[in-house]
Amino acid sequence: MHRYKIWNGPMPTTAAQQKVTTGTAIKSMLQVATPSARQIQLISWGFTLDAVPASAGQVELIQTDVAATVTAHVASGVQPLDPNAPASLMTLSTSGTGYTATAEGTVTATRTFDAQLIPPTAGALDLNYVYQWMPDERPIIAVSRFLRVRATFGAAVNMSTWIVWDE
Repeated sequence: MHRYKIWNGPMPTTAAQQKVTTGTAIKSMLQVATPSARQIQLISWGFTLDAVPASAGQVELIQTDVAATVTAHVASGVQPLDPNAPASLMTLSTSGTGYTATAEGTVTATRTFDAQLIPPTAGALDLNYVYQWMPDERPIIAVSRFLRVRATFGAAVNMSTWIVWDE
């Protein structure tokens, strides 16, 4: 198995890691699409908000059966945590692995792995969230499915989010 990490933006080079506005409706901030021959096992995930939201919000990690339309990641954006690992086999396209959804699609089935409510009175600690599963509870994303970090806020806030998995 090999371990990979992905962010909701392009791989940083001369610029810092990108943060993306959540908008004011449900929005997939990050999507990972498993191909027809590969499943993944989640290790950890997290997010950071750059300000206290003006209204309550929710951030969730879910598996869906339908793709959102996203900005496609390129291979360098799916980073192996071992420098000797091969490139990830996740599907890279506007209906595959990417970030900053412009259309959510018509989702008919989901599995929820985590959900965090963010109050408008959040303190500094509430703006950062990291979760790592214990080995026996790590979710497995089936083949041909979509793992998404979705955010729903009444007032936009900037967010960085990431996912780590084994494939």
